[in-house]
Amino acid sequence: MENIKEKAIYFVGIGGIGMSALARYFSFEGFKIYGYDRIQTELTKKLEQENMNIIYEDNLANLPQKMEFAVFTPAISKNNFILQEIIRKNIPLYKRSEILEKISQNYKTIAVAGTHGKTTISGMITHLLFNSSVGCNAFLGGISKNFETNFIINKDRKDLLIVEADEYDRSFLKLNPYYSVITAIDADHLDIYGNHESLVNAFKEFATKTHKGGCLFIKNSVKLEMLLDCEIKTYSLNNLESDYYAWNIRVYQGSYYFDYHTPDKIYFDICLSYPGLHNIENAIVAMAVALKCGITEEELRNAMASFCGMKRRFDLIIKTDNTIFIDDYAHHPQEITTTITSLRHFFPNKRITGIFQPHLYSRTRDFQKEFVKSLELLDEIILLDIYPAREEPIEGIDSKLLFSQIQKMDKYYVSKEQLLELIPALNPQILLTIGAGDIDQLVNPIKKIIKEQI
Repeated sequence: MENIKEKAIYFVGIGGIGMSALARYFSFEGFKIYGYDRIQTELTKKLEQENMNIIYEDNLANLPQKMEFAVFTPAISKNNFILQEIIRKNIPLYKRSEILEKISQNYKTIAVAGTHGKTTISGMITHLLFNSSVGCNAFLGGISKNFETNFIINKDRKDLLIVEADEYDRSFLKLNPYYSVITAIDADHLDIYGNHESLVNAFKEFATKTHKGGCLFIKNSVKLEMLLDCEIKTYSLNNLESDYYAWNIRVYQGSYYFDYHTPDKIYFDICLSYPGLHNIENAIVAMAVALKCGITEEELRNAMASFCGMKRRFDLIIKTDNTIFIDDYAHHPQEITTTITSLRHFFPNKRITGIFQPHLYSRTRDFQKEFVKSLELLDEIILLDIYPAREEPIEGIDSKLLFSQIQKMDKYYVSKEQLLELIPALNPQILLTIGAGDIDQLVNPIKKIIKEQI
């Protein structure tokens, strides 16, 4: 690849978590990276600091004269001016999933799929393997708090690759993993699949793509009811019928300790400092994959105890004796329920105030009753307007629809500006921001307000 530094790649939607990881990969390989996104974020600022040329207006200001190819995300509108110009010039154009497919073909791939938990499990597996004699590379669906990035490369050992296998737009069906994980198959992305059965069938197809010499790790409660050529192992939080599970779970000095049961032996007193019962379950399967890859017991224990989590996944922003602030990406009713339930377990005697920004009009329409049920688990509920992402508004579907159905006295429907005025008045004990839109842009302003109150 001669003169590689003169070769350019353009990313339309470079600020997306999956897109930015790919941009970092090609930048690492020596390509010159250009890109566009709607708004500047902390992530795009970091990409700019890594010498990527990024613009935030839909024009041709940074479109290079020559480029190898362009990559786009389905979240970008087809009417995007830059995208149309790339098509007009007949520049090779690929979806993010197509590029990930091409890259993964050069590796022994570990693919983590499921409607919940993908990002944390991928991050855990990466942390375990990277900090061992095994080593790995990874494209993560979130920012690892240990690595402070979503792209990890191990220069000494490049044959293992961890990827998050995204079911949206059937992207995960382009992967052919050696080891695969399926965490859950709850109804979601019905704008793509139409119904739950179609989603389940897609996961069945994903399962068949597991290498016959590899292994599928699947949550005990997920029933695919199909024969596969590969080895199959089940996991759960504490179901004794699973191949991998936890037992004797307890909390000591702010950390979880549990006994880890595997088909081969019991690992007593595993330490996990990352809060949330669901994260113990995530750790169960992450450790199972790591052990299959050859990690030693000592490496496993040390790495598990030092795992700091993923940004926006049960992300502890502030913790004092009187105030706790957690930011979480939860955007599906089951995820919200899991997050709140885990908070109750870890902080049983505190009042929980939740700020929720619904993500997508279609998801709000399809799961409105489920959203209401999960939000009612909070003591105080604050609703923001729906984050539309790629969608146009749907008549009659907005946050007021959820607000009217919530049977709670302590509920508020506010703008972002009103929110920052409301928080000091509520003086929350536990504050939880939840959603997959741009609610993360409010984390620092909220953090500042809380610190002023402490």
